[in-house]
Amino acid sequence: MKSTFWQKLDLRARQLTPFATTALLVVLGGISLPIPGYVVIAPVLSMIAVYHWAIHRPDLLPAWAVFLAGLLQDAIGGTPFGVYALVFLTVWGIVVSQRPFLAGKPFALVWLGFVLIGPGAGLEAWILVSAYHLTLVDPEAVLFQAAATVGLFPPLAAAFLSWQRRALAPTEDA
Repeated sequence: MKSTFWQKLDLRARQLTPFATTALLVVLGGISLPIPGYVVIAPVLSMIAVYHWAIHRPDLLPAWAVFLAGLLQDAIGGTPFGVYALVFLTVWGIVVSQRPFLAGKPFALVWLGFVLIGPGAGLEAWILVSAYHLTLVDPEAVLFQAAATVGLFPPLAAAFLSWQRRALAPTEDA
């Protein structure tokens, strides 16, 4: 049976979900709360999306889209241009390479993977920003940011999984 225009449009919209959710979390993460010093320790919500989609649907969030999300994160977050583009690509690359180990595993194991990857990505960002400014940036902020990001992983990952099950066609290995 031939697909109609609207069916094709619906399919394309669903397939844009990984990039759209990542970009939305970049924007939401850029909203400053009226808490002193919040901007420095704000969780990197979009990294959760990169991690999740790299495990479950890397075909719908390719490296070029991860790069664009990272540039958007840099632009909105005020980090030197390219820092989060590189950090997100590193996260994506590691996760895609470990996808056979992570895909289809219990949530606790997937979260443990993020507990390892998230702070490592924060360390990478810290090193890159410190190198850019030619001075050591306060590492305490990176620890708080990593803890906040890891702590917010469960509800966001649950939302992504729910959407994925309802709206995205399953793949044979996800």
